[in-house]
Amino acid sequence: MRQRRTAQARQLGRDAVRPPRRGRRGTQPKVVALGGGMGLSASLTALRRITGDLTAVVTVADDGGSSGRLRDELGVLPPGDLRKALAALCGDDEWGRTWSEVVQHRFKSEGALHDHAVGNLLIVALWEQLGDHVRALDLVGKLLGAHGRVLPMSAVPLELEALVRGHDPTLPDELSRVRGQVAVALTPGEVRQVVLVPHDPPAVPEAVEAVLDADWVVLGPGSWFSSVIPHLLVPDLLEALTTTRARRVLSLNLAPQPGETDGFSPQRHVEVLVQHAPKLAFDVVLADRAAVPDQESLRQAAERLGAEVELAPVAAPEGSPSGGGSPRHDPELLAAAYDRIFRMHGRIGPWR
Repeated sequence: MRQRRTAQARQLGRDAVRPPRRGRRGTQPKVVALGGGMGLSASLTALRRITGDLTAVVTVADDGGSSGRLRDELGVLPPGDLRKALAALCGDDEWGRTWSEVVQHRFKSEGALHDHAVGNLLIVALWEQLGDHVRALDLVGKLLGAHGRVLPMSAVPLELEALVRGHDPTLPDELSRVRGQVAVALTPGEVRQVVLVPHDPPAVPEAVEAVLDADWVVLGPGSWFSSVIPHLLVPDLLEALTTTRARRVLSLNLAPQPGETDGFSPQRHVEVLVQHAPKLAFDVVLADRAAVPDQESLRQAAERLGAEVELAPVAAPEGSPSGGGSPRHDPELLAAAYDRIFRMHGRIGPWR
C-alpha cells in the first residue's frame, strides 16, 4: 500500500512540476529557501521544478574541508554551501548536468589542490576579482544557467558556538562550549543552544529584501543546529522572517543526524527551533509520514508555531538513485508536497 501511495505521489510530482513558465511577473510564486548543505540542496532541487522565481539564502559558518581551508588562507566566506546550492539549481538538460558536475568536481592529488572543489575556487576567484559577494554569485549562476538566485545570509564569515550537555561522557550533566561548525555537527552529548560569533552579524541586504518580497519562505531541511537555526541568529534576517507577509514552511529532516541531533524526535526539532526564535510563526510543518511515529506530539509542537502539520511521502526509496545509503528526499515527491502546500495553504495567487 505504501509503495502504491509513493508511486501515485511521484506521478503527481511529474504532473504538477512541469517546467515553470517564464511569463509576466506574478505568474508563479516567489519562493525563498533558507538552509545549507545537502538539506538545502534537496529543497532547491524540488522547488526549481515548480517555480522559476526562487532564491536560496545560505548559511556561512562552515569551517571544514575545502571551504575551511579557503576561509583560513584567504579570509573569505566559506563557499561550499553556496556552491552546493548553485549546483542544485542547475537544470536537467545537458548544460545543467555538465556544469553541476563540474562545480562539484574535487581534485585528487598529493598536493595543495587535493579535495578542493572546482566551484569553490571559481566562486572565491570571482569574489577577489569583483569585490562583491552577491554580484559574483549572480555571475556564477548565469554561467551555470541556474534556475534561481543564491545569496549568503551574511557577508561576514561566521563561527558557530554550541552549549553542549555531556560533551565529556564522564561528566554527563556538565555543560560545555563547543566552537566550530564541524565540531558542533559531530559533537557527542546533547546540543542545548547555539550562537554565532560574532554576535548579531549583519545580514546581506538582498537576502532580507528577498524574504520580505516572497510569497513563500521555506526553512529546512538540513543540519538543524549548524545549517537551519543559524539563520534565526542573524537579527535583520530574523526580523524579516518574522514580519514578512509570506507564508512559511518548516521542512523537517527524515532522520536525526548523528552527533548534533542524535536521538531527536520530529517534535524535538520543532521545540529547539521555538527556543531559539520564540516569536517566529509558521503556517505549515512538512514531514515524511514514515518518519513521524508520534503524529499527535508533532501536531502539538507545531501548534506552538501556529502551524498545521502536513505529512507526505517525501523520502527516496532505498536503492533508488537519490536514495543512497542514508535517508534522502526524493526530488519529485518533495516537489509534489511543496506544490500541494502552495496550492492548499496559500492565498489564491496570480500564479494559479
